[in-house]
Amino acid sequence: MIPASLQNLIDRLTVAWHERAVALKAISFALVGVVNTAIDFSVFWTAAHFLGWPLVPANVLAWLVAVSFSYAMNSLITFGPESGRILRLRDYATFAASGVAGMVSSTATLFALSYVMPVLAAKLISIAVSFAVNFSLSHFVVFRTRRPRDSA
Repeated sequence: MIPASLQNLIDRLTVAWHERAVALKAISFALVGVVNTAIDFSVFWTAAHFLGWPLVPANVLAWLVAVSFSYAMNSLITFGPESGRILRLRDYATFAASGVAGMVSSTATLFALSYVMPVLAAKLISIAVSFAVNFSLSHFVVFRTRRPRDSA
């Protein structure tokens, strides 16, 4: 017997696959990610190179700015219907946590594959893994369609 939460996820995946809306959301998510990457790099480079910050604080600041931008754009555009185009602190925290999950999966993939293929190829695959993890968590956890609460 399949647990109810797993069955709910399977049902949602099936509906999304049939509606093909997932492909458009994935494209939008990727485009936000491209802009997000430019923001991350720009903030990092400004803090580290022009302001003379150490690498770790500069990188943390860059990540915080980038994840905040990404959350806002994905809430308003990519997953606008699901979020009601409303920014919520709880959703932001969940989105940031999913970003950490994407980073961990990317790093683990890169590390493991670097033993069996060139690092550049491993890095490209790790980017794809990170995208899949981040998009899946955003689509099925952070911005999932919520059922109306019972008024009773």
